[in-house]
Amino acid sequence: MLVNMNQVLQYAEDRRCCIGAFDTPNLEILMAVLGAAEKRNEPVIIQHAQLHECETSIDVIGPIMVRMAKDAQVPVCVMLDHGEDIEYVKRALEIGFSAVMYDGSSLSYEENVRMTKEVVALAKAAGADVEAEIGIVTGHEGREFGLKEVSEAYTDPDLAARYVKDTGIDALAASVGTVHGFYTTKPNLDFERIVKIRELTGIPLVMHGGSGISVEDTQKAIRCGIRKINYFSYMSNAGVKAVKKLLEEKEVKYFHDLAKAAVDAMEADVLKAMAMFALE
Repeated sequence: MLVNMNQVLQYAEDRRCCIGAFDTPNLEILMAVLGAAEKRNEPVIIQHAQLHECETSIDVIGPIMVRMAKDAQVPVCVMLDHGEDIEYVKRALEIGFSAVMYDGSSLSYEENVRMTKEVVALAKAAGADVEAEIGIVTGHEGREFGLKEVSEAYTDPDLAARYVKDTGIDALAASVGTVHGFYTTKPNLDFERIVKIRELTGIPLVMHGGSGISVEDTQKAIRCGIRKINYFSYMSNAGVKAVKKLLEEKEVKYFHDLAKAAVDAMEADVLKAMAMFALE
């Protein structure tokens, strides 16, 4: 069933656990994520990131995501991930997305607030919820920030509290030591910062760059107040590895055999991630 973000985050809050949010830029990943959620009988968030527009247009995959969410046996939030401009946010809401994430983190504070408030107004008029970001989660978002130290990107707790008050968002993406994409060094999460931001903002916190973090650190972050974790790169790579393995083992004549191998492997990876997010 299609639900909004606040509903699934309340599920996580009630259980002091976390909801997985998985980018699903194609049908194979979408099938893997929803298959895992239904096997675990748990809510899930499926997302389309604006940076994936070059791979699959939101106008193509978006309606499929909404339809499959409505038909699912578990609560499913359909969400825009890293919306970078108002027009793209409008497209997601018109398609029927039940939540949007606006990323104005590279803007000045004042401009970020102005744009985020506009997104909140649009989303609320459509019955959707809003996540937004302050601080910068570095990685493969396609932007260069010119930071001298990684810590410069971390979210300031006091500024976060002001941002939440100024914008009226429902969830906050905070920069606490993760990166987008694949990790080349061991991530260094700032758990005290998570606790402080949660205390000062009073709303659910979101951790981007969640794949590749150890089980121990992930679950510690959840206990500190993280309620939504974005997870994509390592899930997607599980599908790649499965296809490579199948091609090494035998001659494959049909693409659907490769697709099934990828779906099965990604579903298995999502099942492990969801168990981790449930603190199992």
